[in-house]
Amino acid sequence: MGRLVRVTAVVDLVDVEVVRGGTTVLTGISWQVREGERWAVLGPNGAGKSTLLEVIAARRHPSAGTASLLGEQVGRTDVFELRPRIGLASAALAGAIPGSESVLDAVVTAAWAVTGRWREEYDDSDTDRARALLASMGVGALADRRLDTLSEGEYKRTLIARALMTDPELLLLDEPAAGLDVGGREDLVDRLGTLADDPTAPTTVMVTHHLEEIPPGFTHALLLRQGRVVAAGPVVDVLTTAHLTETFGLPLVAMRIGRRWGARTWR
Repeated sequence: MGRLVRVTAVVDLVDVEVVRGGTTVLTGISWQVREGERWAVLGPNGAGKSTLLEVIAARRHPSAGTASLLGEQVGRTDVFELRPRIGLASAALAGAIPGSESVLDAVVTAAWAVTGRWREEYDDSDTDRARALLASMGVGALADRRLDTLSEGEYKRTLIARALMTDPELLLLDEPAAGLDVGGREDLVDRLGTLADDPTAPTTVMVTHHLEEIPPGFTHALLLRQGRVVAAGPVVDVLTTAHLTETFGLPLVAMRIGRRWGARTWR
């Protein structure tokens, strides 16, 4: 008889609801992300994708239901101890980092969970790790540049390096390819695919609008529409013509070419 392997739930949401400004943004969300999985979260504008990411980043409490992250229930644990275990790359975070910060400092300051270098001290090992992460994202040569001199693609890759700085158990990416041209998108998708294929990489959840931005190696998908789950599970079971049509309110055909996905209308 084979040995049973226990799979840990990194994210465990049960009947989560989020109400913001009197509007229900998410409702009835029950979802588990298990160790080693790579999830893409898709849906139209206003579906609640970014709000869902805020919940699993321990940056927004559910209005109802329970959210457990890395074995800790939000609302019953110190989120300031929980957040360093979660790597986050988002536009909101980007806006908090001074443009005058160097690329290297923007990454290394994640070790202290701050968004601007002040008087804190960093070990050589911290600096070495930051440089290695920047190199893995293809921006190692830009370490001494100011953030506000980077292109959109260079900036996005720097934010992902920062999100990986603390060796997180959960990596969250909020539309990492938004605003990139085709070349920049493909370079980033390829690098995220390499990360997804690495068995030592953290469990990952990525929000995106486009199937073309799902990196190779992503194992699962969740589709949202008007704050509710349309479908969730293995990527091949979720990214179907029927599910995409229901999610986006448009007749869409799901396509797969090799390890990449796409969608077209069939009207």
